[in-house]
Amino acid sequence: MKVAYLASQTTLPSALDRRTDAYEHDAMMDCLCSAFEPKGARVDDIAWDDRDTDWKTYDAAIIGTTWDYWDRHEEFLNTLQTIADATQLFNSTAMVQWNSHKSYLRDLGAKDVKLIPTLWLENANVDAAAAAFDALDADDVVFKRQVGASARGQHRIRRGNPIPAMSEPMMAQPFLHTIQSEGEFSFIFVDGAFSHALMKRAADGDYRIQSEYGGIEVAITPSPKDIATAISALLAAPGETPLYARVDMLRGETGDLLLMELELVEPFLYPLQGPELGDRLYQAVKRRLG
Repeated sequence: MKVAYLASQTTLPSALDRRTDAYEHDAMMDCLCSAFEPKGARVDDIAWDDRDTDWKTYDAAIIGTTWDYWDRHEEFLNTLQTIADATQLFNSTAMVQWNSHKSYLRDLGAKDVKLIPTLWLENANVDAAAAAFDALDADDVVFKRQVGASARGQHRIRRGNPIPAMSEPMMAQPFLHTIQSEGEFSFIFVDGAFSHALMKRAADGDYRIQSEYGGIEVAITPSPKDIATAISALLAAPGETPLYARVDMLRGETGDLLLMELELVEPFLYPLQGPELGDRLYQAVKRRLG
């Protein structure tokens, strides 16, 4: 078995100007190689936009640290289709098409998945952004790009404060203080089965939980009820069971978990908190390839 792990140019070890969080790429490659190679399989990390790669020489391609796709969304989708025409792609292009634009949350909400209240701003000008505070009945609002990740282009704004220029379509949500008092839950699934979970906490004085902003991760044993809530969100997604999924959730005021993101495109899967992740992925890919 020969597998391509799709990355971006700036997460590869050869990058001249490598991302500060690219060590997460290394952690995923260590996880995969240590599980795949003893079984005679091979994993190569390759930039998704590498035009010299013959994708037909690979049995499968796994979308990994493609952490620039949101600025090249259409190109990314077209390239993934080219790769999928040559080999098995995980997750599928149809799933990526649906999940790479955050409007997928509307679909999940229509299936009774509990979400953070969200206002969709196709034109996030100053007037529209200012109106979001009243529409959401909130004095503290987070604005996120509808196509984006890693808190890039994200703004937390309090009522009455200056509103920055936002040229992309945005989504606005009330700021939930549980992101600071408790943290963000991440539930990892492989082939639909629960693998492991962790709590992500922001650095003091921040609310962004990503490692590049000083966030930390701690493995947890979630309650059966919380796992069931994450499973219900995953099952609401259309189409086939994804090879991998990460369900990110926050505790609401009533104590229930609310879905922040259902990550099916390029999530970091936290192998250090899930030591069985590599073997789970190997077995899942093997099953799918037959």
